[in-house]
Amino acid sequence: MLSIVSLLVILTLSILVTRIATVALTQTGLSRESARFQARSAFTGVGFTTSESEEVVNHPVRRRILLLLMLLGNVGIVSAMSSLILGFLRTGDSGSMFWRMALLLAGIALLWVVAVSPWVDSHLSRLIGWAFSRYTRMEARDLSRLLDLSGEYGVTELQVQPADWLAERHLKEAKLRDEGVLVLGILRKKGAYLGAPNGETVVHPGDTLILYGRSPALDRLDRRRKGAEGDREHEEASREQEGVEASERIREAETDAGSPGSPGRTPARGDGS
Repeated sequence: MLSIVSLLVILTLSILVTRIATVALTQTGLSRESARFQARSAFTGVGFTTSESEEVVNHPVRRRILLLLMLLGNVGIVSAMSSLILGFLRTGDSGSMFWRMALLLAGIALLWVVAVSPWVDSHLSRLIGWAFSRYTRMEARDLSRLLDLSGEYGVTELQVQPADWLAERHLKEAKLRDEGVLVLGILRKKGAYLGAPNGETVVHPGDTLILYGRSPALDRLDRRRKGAEGDREHEEASREQEGVEASERIREAETDAGSPGSPGRTPARGDGS
């Protein structure tokens, strides 16, 4: 029984390691989908596609992350196989074998549900991202991240999948500006690049969008899927952006009022000035 529990612990740690690596890779400028694929590929040792492997190998931070994943993956796979073999070789009767198998399948099913849960993915990614920003410094960012001008604003890539909310939409229909997101450029699947696309531009699956905006808004857009739920998320993001812009206008007004020579600093009459 101990070997089965050990196997489930190893699988849990493997999921956590790949999730941490995914967040780390997104900090270097990779899109979330690309980072997730690269992390899982490196951990399992199944290899990479040619174009994405070049993006990783030519970047020193990404290369170190994936080398560490490969090392941990080899250790984890060997440990998992050893635990699995020991868990079933030590049993002496069919009844014990049945309960061990039931425990293993139930544990794997639970881990699968957790691994594919959008709620778990959102909160765990947010926690890991907070830990990275709090305890680490990812200095070696791509050129796409160099416009991280202030606070939570930055530039990132978003690779569009067929089920994404943006797929097959005109930019004017998506109304990303209402969410505080600007499309700086689009790299088409076949390699063509559109700089400063207009509202008539259609976003296709396989396109990579270069986006500027607040990091939380970009992350939510990356996870948004087609359908009524995606439309509702767009409306919520638009309302949230209205609040953000109102707060920024208030801060700007307060800053202007506090500047020397501004109307807010004009001495009142009778104060001896």
